[in-house]
Amino acid sequence: MTLHIDTLAYTNRLRQLPAEQKLLFASVLLLITYCTYIPVQVLIAIWISVWTVVYAGIPASVYLRLLSITAVFWLTSLPALVLSGVSLSALSSVQADVWQGFSLGNYYIYLSDHGVHQASELAARAIAATSCIYFVVLTVPFSEILDTLRRIGCPALLTDLLMLMYRFIFVLLRTARELWTAQQSRGGYRTHKLWMKSLGLLIGQLLRRTLENYRQVSLTLESRGFTGDFRVYRSRRGVPSKRYTLEALFGCTILLILTGWHYAVGI
Repeated sequence: MTLHIDTLAYTNRLRQLPAEQKLLFASVLLLITYCTYIPVQVLIAIWISVWTVVYAGIPASVYLRLLSITAVFWLTSLPALVLSGVSLSALSSVQADVWQGFSLGNYYIYLSDHGVHQASELAARAIAATSCIYFVVLTVPFSEILDTLRRIGCPALLTDLLMLMYRFIFVLLRTARELWTAQQSRGGYRTHKLWMKSLGLLIGQLLRRTLENYRQVSLTLESRGFTGDFRVYRSRRGVPSKRYTLEALFGCTILLILTGWHYAVGI
């Protein structure tokens, strides 16, 4: 997946735009996402998706697959948000919050109207924020992100940690996939007992190989005279686009007006 993401980041149709312009655009939308309400968050998710899929040419299947990860995490938190329970004697105190429910012994289990609203807000905000992040990840090479962060004054220690984390996360996933495939080919998950044993072996081997990979990276850096500062190469500078700049300014202005109107009406 990391190779696919890097390939898209280097070959998308918005590659010629300056990294600063794309990062600023996504950051502004991300800030608006956290300050606005559901309809505007939905508009942000749709608009940034158009930039990612239509303007940048990212395959819709890849983009939707990445967004589905957010949906899975939202679904796992859904029961805790929408389900509530009270004793039958206290049912009258929560009657206004009950959407649908049923009795279970001495308790009443119900769908909370407030919880459903919270779940809707969480879903809209999560999808919109994740879409902004995916726009950056899929259209800006990671080396350019680090270079931009350094040029705006971000500490070198932080950018170095980000680079190492970015690399080792995908090394970890690749190693886990290789071990999982090897175990499956040998029937390691046929029964529940074998499943638990194979999973334990996978975790143990994954830790050992990750530590070994870290040791190899340390030796490689030391042999090449690493002085404690990673140098990020940037091959070219982007060319600003008046059309994309005007569209971004106009769209963000509209979103801010809608957000301000919502707060004014709420007051």
